Parts: sequence; C-alpha cells; structure tokens
Amino acid sequence: MEEIQNIKPRKYQEEIFETCREKNCLVVLPTGIGKTLVALMLATDRMKKFPESKIMFLAPTKPLAQQHLDYFKKHLPELYATLELFTGKTEAEKRKKLWQNADIIFSTPQCISNDVKNSMYDLKDVSLLIEDECHRCMKNYSYTYVASEYKKQARNPRILGLTASPGSDKARIKKIVDNLNIEAVEIRTRESEDVKEYLQELKFEVVKVDFPPEFDEIRVLLKKIFDKKTEELRSRKLLFMPPTKKYLLETQHKIMHSISMGNKHFNLLLGASACAQAIKLQHALELLETQTLSSFLSYIQDLFSQAEKKESKAVQNLVKQAEFNQAYIKSREIEARKIEHPKLARLKEIVEEELKQNPRIRAIIFAQYRDTLLTINKALNSIKNINARIFVGQAKKENEKGETTGLSQREQQEIIHDFSLGKINILCASQIGEEGLDIPEVNTVIFYEPVPSEIRKIQRAGRTARLMKGKLIMLVTKKTRDESYYWAAFQKEKKMKQAIEDIQKEFDEKEKIKQENNKQKKLFE
Repeated sequence: MEEIQNIKPRKYQEEIFETCREKNCLVVLPTGIGKTLVALMLATDRMKKFPESKIMFLAPTKPLAQQHLDYFKKHLPELYATLELFTGKTEAEKRKKLWQNADIIFSTPQCISNDVKNSMYDLKDVSLLIEDECHRCMKNYSYTYVASEYKKQARNPRILGLTASPGSDKARIKKIVDNLNIEAVEIRTRESEDVKEYLQELKFEVVKVDFPPEFDEIRVLLKKIFDKKTEELRSRKLLFMPPTKKYLLETQHKIMHSISMGNKHFNLLLGASACAQAIKLQHALELLETQTLSSFLSYIQDLFSQAEKKESKAVQNLVKQAEFNQAYIKSREIEARKIEHPKLARLKEIVEEELKQNPRIRAIIFAQYRDTLLTINKALNSIKNINARIFVGQAKKENEKGETTGLSQREQQEIIHDFSLGKINILCASQIGEEGLDIPEVNTVIFYEPVPSEIRKIQRAGRTARLMKGKLIMLVTKKTRDESYYWAAFQKEKKMKQAIEDIQKEFDEKEKIKQENNKQKKLFE
C-alpha cells in the first residue's frame, strides 16, 4: 500500500484487511500486535474508493483517540488527508465547521452521539466507521447509538470493530455483532500460527502464597456475619443464587427498584439492610484475602466513620455487631505486630530478583484498588534503583489517611513519557493501564491478584512479550477467592475462543447458502 509510510503490514494483517474490505468485520487481536494498522489500511482503501467521503475513528477515551490520530499522522503522507480530533472541550459550533473540512475524524463516541442527536451534522458521507474497544458496544452506550444512526444514514457504509477480547458470553458477542452489523469475524491469539513468529517468548508463572492464620481468624469472624445476612436474604425469599458479589448487587438492585416503585413492605426494607451489609462484608473479605492489611483496615475505618455520621442505617447496624468489632481489634493487633499480607513481601522479592537479572527493568504491577497501589508503591520505592509511580484514572479519591489519588490526562501522559525514557521503571497501575493506552512495552507484568474477567486478563497480559521477551507473574493467595478468580478467567478465555469460532462458523454457513442461492438463480436466468 503505497499510501502508508514507515511500516510494512504483516501477512495476517493483510489477510484481515482483505476480509474488512468486503464485509463489516469484528477484528479480535491481542493488544500490541497491530489492530490500528488494519484500521489505517482500510481507511486509505475506503478513501480511494469514495474520494469525497469521510472516515470516523471512535475510541472510548480522549487519550486513546489522540493516540490513534498520532499513529495515522505518522504513517500517512503529509497533506494526504485532514485529520481532526473532536473532544467535548471543542465548542459545538467549531466542531460543526471542523466536520465540513475534515477527512478523518477521531473522537469519543459521546461527542459524536451528542452532535448527531443535535443535528449538528449527519453521517451520510462517512464511508468507514471504526469502533475501537468495541466490546463496550452494548446497551445504551453512545457507541451503539452512533452505530445505529450510521447504519441508517450512510450512503456507503462499512464498519470495523476492534477489540482484544469481546468477552466469553456468546449472547454478548452476538449483541456486539448485531449492534455493529458485523458480517465476518477475524480472530488471532498469541498461539495463532501466523502471529506466533512475530511475538517474543512469554513466560507465565503463578506464585502462590499462604493465607496467614492470623488473617484467617478475622475472616472467620466476618464470614459468620456474612452467612447470617445471606441466610436472612434467602429466608425472606430475596436471594436465590450463590451469594457472590455479582448476585448480591443484582439482588440489591431489584430490592431498591421495588422500594422506589412504592413497595415499602417491611420484608423488603429489612432485606435491603441485610443485602447492603452482605455487600460491604463481601468487599471487606475480598480486601482481607487478596489485597493488603492496610487497605482492609482503611475500609473498616471508613465504615466506622460512615456509621458515626449516620450515613447509612445498614452500616450502623453492621459496626454494632460483636464479631465485626472483634475482627477490627484483631486486625489492629496484627498491624501493631507489623504483619502484612504475604503477597507484599513476595512482590518485593520478585521485583528485587527481576532487577538483579535485568538492571534496566521495566514492569507494570496491576492491582484492583487504589489503597493497595499506594501500599505497593511505597514498598517498591524502598528498593534501591527502583522508581515506582502510581498510574490511576482521573477521579480524585481520598482515603482514610487523607492520601489523595487521581491523575489528570496531562499527568498520565507525563508519567507514560517518563516511563518510556526509563526515568520511572515501575508503574503501579489500576484498570486504566489495561485498556488501549500507548504504554511502552514492558519486560514484566505482575498481577497482584487474578481478575475474574477474561477481557481484563487478556488486556493486562498484552502489555508484554511483543517486541522483547516477557514475563507474566500472577500472585495467588491459597484457599481464598484468588484461586476461584484465576480459574474463572481461565475458563472464560477458553469459552470466548469457542464462542467466536461458533459465530465464525455461522457466518461461513450463511455465506455458503448465499453462494448456493446465487448459483441456482443463474441457472434459472
């Protein structure tokens, strides 16, 4: 493709592109092995076919949209096309003008969705709609609205959906397929023969730690109240499924919905309190089992302060319980004895070992909670030659100790810049480090805890072993939910591959029938 500069497509990218030229396509590729190049190839192809048309590239966040724009700028000849970034900060009238003159528009879906709703411009001249991280194309998300308007308005529609993982649920994948009018699926994994040769070796290691008996004593106390509350929900005929976080939240939603509709029956009101307490206990148990003692304590103290401010009746009832107070006293004693969750010490050892093997270490450590990240960051910065930094989203959050976390997009970009220069050698990242952002390749990715989501597991793992050898290390606390989360993601990933293969087969069957019908038609003509 003579229009593209400084980069040569790989064979699998060319094959995927050929499918995308002919059909609306869902492309499932691991992070960092070239989804954006497929989008670029298709964009230049559509502009050649429809010279007066526009291309629209949507991404869920502004930094990601900016990243795609920079990539196109780098690989398209100067003056080839007018590229514009749309953000909510650009005044609507100005966006209207930019739309008239732009050839390729990069934007968040919310921005385009609002403009189309307000009839600022229409989508009839858009010959290609690209939706990145399209596993978000569900329910009422702006992605879905823009796609449905595009299907109605465009004269020459073509849709490209990009994701590292659309999820494991076949019905969910089908919903994405329907929302985007997908006619073909192209999937590659790290194991695909045509991808393997371009990737570096990835070593995967599960590091197991024991759950300390002192922590187990606290767990037993909290579990006692938790079991009482879930039993109460069952006897009130409000909970029919296992008391997992997911089902408890669904139950709470149903109860609150009934109450808001005017049903103030005492069974529901008491059930609402029991359910709220069960959810709080479930969260406390997760912190105790999988995170750090300090994040667990911080949460318990937060519950005490909520009760003191009389913010919630359920929390007031919870902190009155004898077992809850015993659990708090025990955790304070453990803290005074300087006992922490064994994962933290093991993590330090792993980082020290990695540093010995490679003084130019560059690693990302993923953890679910900000309090945990603060503790990890502090522990790692005590190691000589380690400069770790917290990498989290924009929302400003303050914990019980008065420590505030939250980074503006500018601060996030600065940290990524310093990380790419090697000034920072470890990122302690929350979920924001998983999706899309152009974080330089790392040689080690460490999961502080397994995540039960296959989408998030695949995105975390995709941060390493692309251009250089990589290691993926997962910390698992024995006899805790860490183990079940690990297996949940493993099974869901297998299910995802099977679900996509099934959908691919269905498309192939439809294609065969279509070709057969065309043959028959020709015979009768």
